[in-house]
Amino acid sequence: MSLHSYAFLEKDFVKFEDAKISVMTHAFLYGTAVFEGIRAYWNSEEQELNLLQAKPHLERLLRSAKILRMEPYYSLDEMLDLVIELMKKNKPQTDAYIRPSWFKSALRIGPSLVCKGKEDEKDDSFVITSLDLGNYLDVSKGLRVQVSSWRRVSDNALPPRAKINGSYVNTALAKANSTLAGYDDSIFLTEEGYVSEGSAMNLFLVKGGKLVTSLGSDNILEGITRAFIIKLAQEELGLETEFRQINRSELYTVEEAFFAGTGAQIAPIGSIDDYSIADEKAGPITLKLQDLHKSVCLGKNQKYQDQIIKIKY
Repeated sequence: MSLHSYAFLEKDFVKFEDAKISVMTHAFLYGTAVFEGIRAYWNSEEQELNLLQAKPHLERLLRSAKILRMEPYYSLDEMLDLVIELMKKNKPQTDAYIRPSWFKSALRIGPSLVCKGKEDEKDDSFVITSLDLGNYLDVSKGLRVQVSSWRRVSDNALPPRAKINGSYVNTALAKANSTLAGYDDSIFLTEEGYVSEGSAMNLFLVKGGKLVTSLGSDNILEGITRAFIIKLAQEELGLETEFRQINRSELYTVEEAFFAGTGAQIAPIGSIDDYSIADEKAGPITLKLQDLHKSVCLGKNQKYQDQIIKIKY
């Protein structure tokens, strides 16, 4: 992982080392920030960088900001222009990860989302950082996964459909437990005991020739990659996707399973709680979806050119 030279903070492009905030910043004290992760893939043959689904990510960022009662001063198109300009300044020649974020920037004590101090006190700020990033998870093997003893935070407590920085403590607890126990990652259950999602990515099962995934009401992040995988499965493989509540025991008897997310990409699952899945390697449907997704990411699939923005520098 290598950080890039420039960041964008509030209203200026700055050297990364100058992109600083105070230790009294509200977002630092209380986790009151929202973020997105945007993948960019380097096509060495064409010498261009492909931003994948940047606009849908930024649209979700604005929805997340609304839930935290923020008042963004950049529009969707303005944020997109800033992301593109930042990548032109940083000029990565490898796959990259871009993280735009709105955060509560007032210097104040008290967890309220509403600032009632001085009228000219700044409360919401915008930042974009980027870095080189390859695979977040090993997508070449079947991952060893466990069902976490931690439950997924609920919509009525801290809405998972918004990418709120503070809510990722829930992820951190589950991820730490799985790592210390010798697993690659974990799967959350809801408080009611139904399958929710992975630690920081959506979950798909292959069962009876269909994809199966959790309902939006089972405290999942309604993933951008999740929606695109469903589209690819239907249009390219003729596979339906079933949305329903999933019982824990179903995890142990499926034909295939994989994680899907911006960071995770499409990551095959080889075992869950030490129950073998697909002979502990990537199953045939997972492999087909991996190949399709990769072709789109590199700009090689003409049918889905609308999913990427090509940047040359």
